[in-house]
Amino acid sequence: MTRPRFLPDNFTLTLIGVVVLASILPASGQIGVGFGWLTNIAIGLLFFLHGAKLSRESIIAGAGHWRLHLLVFGLTFVLFPLLGLALKPLMSPLVGNDLYMGMLYLCALPATVQSAIAFTSLARGNIPAAICSAAASSLFGIFLTPLLVTLLLDVHGEGGSTLDAILKISVQLLLPFIAGQIARRWIGAWVARNKNWLKFVDQGSILLVVYGAFSAAVVEGIWYQIPLWALAGLVVVCCILLALVLLIATVSAKALGFNQQDRITILFCGSKKSLATGVPMAQVLFAGSTLGVLILPLMLFHQIQLMVCAVLAQRFANRSETVAELMGQVDP
Repeated sequence: MTRPRFLPDNFTLTLIGVVVLASILPASGQIGVGFGWLTNIAIGLLFFLHGAKLSRESIIAGAGHWRLHLLVFGLTFVLFPLLGLALKPLMSPLVGNDLYMGMLYLCALPATVQSAIAFTSLARGNIPAAICSAAASSLFGIFLTPLLVTLLLDVHGEGGSTLDAILKISVQLLLPFIAGQIARRWIGAWVARNKNWLKFVDQGSILLVVYGAFSAAVVEGIWYQIPLWALAGLVVVCCILLALVLLIATVSAKALGFNQQDRITILFCGSKKSLATGVPMAQVLFAGSTLGVLILPLMLFHQIQLMVCAVLAQRFANRSETVAELMGQVDP
């Protein structure tokens, strides 16, 4: 039986199921504490495997394209936050203050790694540059996101300073990543051979955090705090934000003289926000009772960006290559 095209992917359906499960059977008390420890272990394993998967050769291959990387970082860490602030008169009335805070958190996050590279590859963009740009965005995000969250939301982590938040994120996310890079010489080939089932570690970690976050939020009455009109407004503001970033990324890349392959890379690396990084970071930066509300915009934006970018990547993939593209020349 053919899968209906209107259905989301399996992971998104599972994510929805986890939110429903947390709404009906939330983890609380000692069970919630134990679940939190399990989640932290899963997150550490997730970033350890990210470190083991990332090839240093791939990073070096794309590192020299500094103009492209500067534009991508500008889109990710400057344009998104500025749009989040500028659109407050539109966003805040549509979604309410709590979800607007979640939109600002979304704007402070680094770009995705896997999907940005996958879409760039499908669209026949500059893959080495995409690998380098996406990976660097994730690493820099460990330090930049807490700073941006402090500026945008006036949040300093769980009762500490911005430096404390960066230190805690570094311990929970960066150290496992570095350990994975060190272990790559011994386990890199095994990770590459088993990448099809290791993706469930990525997905499982996110599902654990989402279940724990929504369990705490349900205990605090999240579904009584967020009306249906605010959820509908959230869909609208996520679509507007993504459309503006895609438009500005396209116009900027063309105005700066990048060729077609580079423009594709800029489009897919500069317009994404990482669910895999954003959910674990939120667990460090925010208290449990507010976590569910703050990651809800990220979960929705993640699905919208995947669906929109899948369509765009397929359109790019179906194009006819020009002589300039084949020769690697810059478009006039």
